[in-house]
Amino acid sequence: MQRGSDRLNVHRDDEMKHELKGMLSSGHPTRAEEWHDPEPAADDDPEVWSGPVGGLGSPASLERVRLELARHLSRHSFPADAGEVARALRRGNAPTPLVDAVARLPRAERYANVQQLAEALVGE
Repeated sequence: MQRGSDRLNVHRDDEMKHELKGMLSSGHPTRAEEWHDPEPAADDDPEVWSGPVGGLGSPASLERVRLELARHLSRHSFPADAGEVARALRRGNAPTPLVDAVARLPRAERYANVQQLAEALVGE
């Protein structure tokens, strides 16, 4: 079979396919050497943040808001009102759009957990 201008032969092509087969079928690197794998993001890397209130109303946005709240709050933060939660978020270095969204919630309302707070933010 004529290969034209390919710089690799048929045997090398088959060898390369065999090397990549495990990675392509598993969806993650299969190498034993860690230095081949890309480095994960560090804790102090700046986050790309679009705010907790983008695309409200969908179940995905409720999950995203709940995840962001849970990343910055502990169980000991509840029960609390919006002002207390906003202060806890500032202490936890939460993104400013998230803190601002919580601070806009009614002060008279008390939240027992992250789920109730996330539902209030999404329903806002």
